[in-house]
Amino acid sequence: MIYPRIASYLEKAISVEITAERRSILDDIIQYIKSADDPKLNFICTHNSRRSHLSQIWALTMAHHYGVKVETYSGGTEATAFHPNAVAAIERAGFDIKKGEGDNPHYEVKFSEKRAPMICYSKTFDDPINPGLGFAAIMTCSEADAECPIVFGADARIKLFYEDPKVSDGTGNEEEVYDQRSMQIANEMHFIFSSIK
Repeated sequence: MIYPRIASYLEKAISVEITAERRSILDDIIQYIKSADDPKLNFICTHNSRRSHLSQIWALTMAHHYGVKVETYSGGTEATAFHPNAVAAIERAGFDIKKGEGDNPHYEVKFSEKRAPMICYSKTFDDPINPGLGFAAIMTCSEADAECPIVFGADARIKLFYEDPKVSDGTGNEEEVYDQRSMQIANEMHFIFSSIK
């Protein structure tokens, strides 16, 4: 069972209708998960700092919530750090977060008492911790998609672009913009895994 705060947040997130165009893309992910013997999703963006982490976290949370067997990963075309504004958005959504040390800290992210925490930090998509074969590459930003036309080892490549919430950094309305993106991703991951359950 996911934490009650996350469940409450999710109720608000899924109240927004998903467009037919987006549902078509999400259906591609659903079909990949249904067809794979051991489904793995690697969410890829440029810096592995915001959108790819939010996607990885919400995907595993929803998979656990609906009892769907899947492994989730994230990576970038370069490594930076899990951005503090994205971390804060996940905390506001009800996740339990513990921060490590250093310029690229490892975060323990928990969504349930029944699951060990996810370990989230910035890395490249081909980092040894990520799968090298037999996975779906989910491209969460157009920049990474353009910079990385081939993802070696991927069984599928799906373009699921999200607007980068970094446009709000330093503007004073970061919370609103990051929460909007987190809710959109939560809603779409809920759609995927509730359709598979």
